[in-house]
Amino acid sequence: MLSSAFLLQSATALLALFSNVRAAPTLYEYHLSQANETDILSRSQLNNRAVTFDFNGDKVRGVNLGGWFVLEPWITPSIFQEWANNKQVVDEYTYTKALGKKEASSRLTNHWKTWITESDFKAIKQAGLNHVRIPIGYWALSPLAGDPYVQGQLPILDQAIQWARSTGLKVLLDLHGAPGSQNGFDNSGRFGAVQWQQGDTVSQTVKALSDLSRRYAGDGDVVTSVELLNEPLGSSLDLDGVKSFYDRGYNAVKAASSNFAVVIEDAFQDFSTYWNGYGSGKADLILDTHQYQIFTPELVGKSPSDHVSAACALGPKLASTNKWTIVGEWTGAQTDCAKWLNGLGTGARYDGTFTGKGGSSYTGKCDGKNVGTVAKLSSNDKSNIRSYIEAQLDAYEQHTGWFFWTWKTESAPEWNMKDLIAGGLFPQPLNSRQHPGQCG
Repeated sequence: MLSSAFLLQSATALLALFSNVRAAPTLYEYHLSQANETDILSRSQLNNRAVTFDFNGDKVRGVNLGGWFVLEPWITPSIFQEWANNKQVVDEYTYTKALGKKEASSRLTNHWKTWITESDFKAIKQAGLNHVRIPIGYWALSPLAGDPYVQGQLPILDQAIQWARSTGLKVLLDLHGAPGSQNGFDNSGRFGAVQWQQGDTVSQTVKALSDLSRRYAGDGDVVTSVELLNEPLGSSLDLDGVKSFYDRGYNAVKAASSNFAVVIEDAFQDFSTYWNGYGSGKADLILDTHQYQIFTPELVGKSPSDHVSAACALGPKLASTNKWTIVGEWTGAQTDCAKWLNGLGTGARYDGTFTGKGGSSYTGKCDGKNVGTVAKLSSNDKSNIRSYIEAQLDAYEQHTGWFFWTWKTESAPEWNMKDLIAGGLFPQPLNSRQHPGQCG
């Protein structure tokens, strides 16, 4: 017969074991195998609480906080102005490399503390929006040895979550840049070659997602969703590998909190067909598509009425998808005139000064649209932008909703939501229409 002392010791050991099981997801930081991710997910589902935004009954009406934690030269050209003539600094990677960690940290900390503040969150709420999408790079979460990037973003992101809570806004956290760059765009942190999916970059990205999701697992009242990766360039990637990454990323996010919806991006594939077969059995899955009509000569050459027609045509396509679908980025711009929009020191297709891939031909002048304010746009431009924004709002609310890109810019009037609202070009209230019935 076992002694009472032995039984007491055994019970104590079992209690300790079960206490450790509750903390078991920390093993995810070490074990990145698919089997372990699946095992962690199954444990997290034992405490399956609901996502805290009704994606079925309510519309997502949001805005991106671009240029904050991931630099883009066209959003804040003043940050890059000293390199305007030599093109040696074109993104956050080369910016931090050129300055060194001490100086880069000093400059960027000031930028992080001032570019978006609590007053912006209050203004966003006052404008009738219910969400913000906050881009963040992997280097803020899981920096890699040898990277020039600097850290310090997370305490400010913590504060942003509190601002959202106090103003009644919800948050989508968006992993905007991955190791190796998932698209070669400056908005991934590093302009140039697409090297994501090489070496350990996918596992490193999953690690960053795990770190992000675990950090905010207790903020499910505010953080409704986590986006696995912004704009992976499908034409340069193994799409089956992208789907496999989405599987792993989904598990990582849900392991941290079942409160989070998980957002996948369409990888520049047809959102209404290519992704309809993906995600069966995955609860709380959202598809994100980005809709810009300016990044080819053909698109930027459209007439204002053709832009409106193309936007309206997206409504039924969005409604046809078999999962929640948001337009996570869109703009009032019918031109690519904004200074450095196509890269630091690069011209525009609209006025024929773009010399990159695909070339350009002259459509019109960029005067007043390359730099400036909404107030100084021509009356014709103002009318066209207002009409185009209204059409997109009507189209994108035919399914789950939208996030405008972006809340503010230093000098790009077609993209600056804050200035577009002040100038009367973004409807206030959001259902106000100067051009009703455009989409039938």
